Amino acid sequence: MSHDAQPDASLYIAGRFAEGEGEALPVHYPYDGAVIATLRAATPKQVAQAMAAAQAAQPAWAALRPVERGRVLIRAAQIIRDRAEELARLETLDTGKPIQETRVADWPSGAEALEYFGGLAPTVTGQAIPLGGDFVYTIREALGVCAGIGAWNYPSQIACWKAAPALAMGNAMVFKPSEETPLGALKLAEILTEAGLPPGIFNVVQGGGAVGAALATDPRVAKVSLTGSVATGQKVYAAAAEGMRHVTMELGGKSPLIVFDDASLEDAVGAAVLANFYSSGQVCSNGTRVFVQEGILPAFLERLAKRLAAVRIGDPLDEATQHGPIISPAQLCKVRAAIERGQSEGARLVCGGPGEGTFVPPTVFAGVTDDMWIAREEIFGPVMSVLGFATEAEAVARANATPYGLAAGVFTRDLARGHRVAAALQAGTTWINAYNLTPVEAPFGGVKLSGIGRENSAAAIEHYSQLKSVYVGMGGVDAPY
Repeated sequence: MSHDAQPDASLYIAGRFAEGEGEALPVHYPYDGAVIATLRAATPKQVAQAMAAAQAAQPAWAALRPVERGRVLIRAAQIIRDRAEELARLETLDTGKPIQETRVADWPSGAEALEYFGGLAPTVTGQAIPLGGDFVYTIREALGVCAGIGAWNYPSQIACWKAAPALAMGNAMVFKPSEETPLGALKLAEILTEAGLPPGIFNVVQGGGAVGAALATDPRVAKVSLTGSVATGQKVYAAAAEGMRHVTMELGGKSPLIVFDDASLEDAVGAAVLANFYSSGQVCSNGTRVFVQEGILPAFLERLAKRLAAVRIGDPLDEATQHGPIISPAQLCKVRAAIERGQSEGARLVCGGPGEGTFVPPTVFAGVTDDMWIAREEIFGPVMSVLGFATEAEAVARANATPYGLAAGVFTRDLARGHRVAAALQAGTTWINAYNLTPVEAPFGGVKLSGIGRENSAAAIEHYSQLKSVYVGMGGVDAPY
């Protein structure tokens, strides 16, 4: 069956599609490896054209009444909802995620971000600070041109999460999606134009690391927002620092999920499944170290294995499919190598394994110790490590013994303990009796090596704007000489 998803052209600059003039970028359907589109990377000259278009268009966009900017974003959210099925199918072809996921998680989350920041835009105001007779007032201004660099696991959601606050605050954006999943950002650019966004305010360039580096170092860029691995984040952050550019870094993690013996077993198992196997485990905030109190450890593993035995693996476009393929052959190799390493280190394989073809089934290791590689390194695939613990203090100490700090979860019926443990966990996003829910109303981001800055919520406004103080002198000027 043909799954042609060829866009009108590879780039989107100044409100129009343009063909890239760089290397060919074939787009593969992860399920069967079929080429569904062939794009071309942007050349340095084309990246410069996108930057120039953004720089030229941004001042007039920033000068609009915020409510007018907001209207464009809200209209774009409605267009996304009107085309929900077409966009879900495109996302499934681009990422290999089951259509039952892309219908509810990807573009819908993007639409919520556009709607939220569209509504928030007119409410952003400054302060008046009295000083006796004189006073100071503050203005929250746009930064200018923002560069966005996306990841392949939630490509369209990420594009919206970055574009929405940036555009709401009067910035322009040049966005580079992952070369693995380049299609959604082009669709977003087209939808924003249809919603009334002026040409040049949201541009899309394609390419690999060289194009990303060009964005991070361009003197016209005021801010770089990256979603990606820790290693990529360290490079991009260093490049941005040379020009004192603002940054938001949403990076990876090795997040803990702590299950106490008083927790609802069924809910805790369900959360562990969501925290490890949704999107075939390719989620940055996944709780891949599941700490289970010793009293319920055998029951937890038994229930987990039973639920995972019923998972339906197959064609992502089949509505019954619950677990899709891994994004690429390179990622498949990494995940399978991690599973092999877990076995060689002596962890016990409860279910799953390396899988066949483009699939890795939900895989659970028990008897994992903190020093094992699979308990320390981000695998970014459907591999769960289950670790036993005795006391609350021990669980918290071991959970925090990692250089990462993106997310964490705790399951308990003891409300005081839930809040106490959440407060003690070193993570930017924590859940009590839930996992991996990221509503646009709440800030999302990491601590330690997992990142800097926050996406979503009113907090994101601070990362896409800057404060200007205006001192107003109401009397004479008294100089000493």
